[in-house]
Amino acid sequence: MSDIETPVTDDDVVSDEILDVTILEDGVDDEPIAESAFDRPGRWYIVHTFAGHEQKVIGALNNIIKSRELSEQIYEIYLPEEDVTEFKSGKKVTVSKRMFPSYLLIRCEPDPEIFYVIGSTPGVTGFVGAEKTRPTALTRREVDNIIRPLVEGVELPQTKRRMPTHEFEVNDTVQIKTGPFATFSGHVAEINEDQLKVKVLVDIFGRETPVELDFTQVTKL
Repeated sequence: MSDIETPVTDDDVVSDEILDVTILEDGVDDEPIAESAFDRPGRWYIVHTFAGHEQKVIGALNNIIKSRELSEQIYEIYLPEEDVTEFKSGKKVTVSKRMFPSYLLIRCEPDPEIFYVIGSTPGVTGFVGAEKTRPTALTRREVDNIIRPLVEGVELPQTKRRMPTHEFEVNDTVQIKTGPFATFSGHVAEINEDQLKVKVLVDIFGRETPVELDFTQVTKL
């Protein structure tokens, strides 16, 4: 008596394919993906404003974007802020302070015409970069240091800092090692040992601008 082969039906093939797809999808879902602001359309640039004019510039730029229909060229304006613990009247309070006073981050297309629109906005003194017509875009590391990446809508916690030793004194000349102002030098104006920060006066566009930095971000010259 001869062997009879069982025919392979289309249902069997489809069943195997579905099983394979399911296995692949389960493997992908195991690893959450971090969303970095660097991956959004356009590039990030730093814009300098007159002291205390950050909100006025944001309002003026938003009006320009709306009136000229530039929402597909100028995507986002970001004012970097951080929570800082201070002592007021003997009590510890947490307040929100600007990370870089007189500076804004703007995400836009790297287009000379867009740079001109932003640079000519009332209250803006210019971009931080080597050339006025072609500002220097921030790197991924610089963007992620300022705008924390997200995983499934939850902000990633900042890395805990160790208590570093320091030898800084007021009026010391220091150089910034990391961040958007890397390679800039300036003079120490204030030292905050509780918060592990120094306030450095940096010469940008011909004026001394205070920049608050971690101890680990600067080195003495």
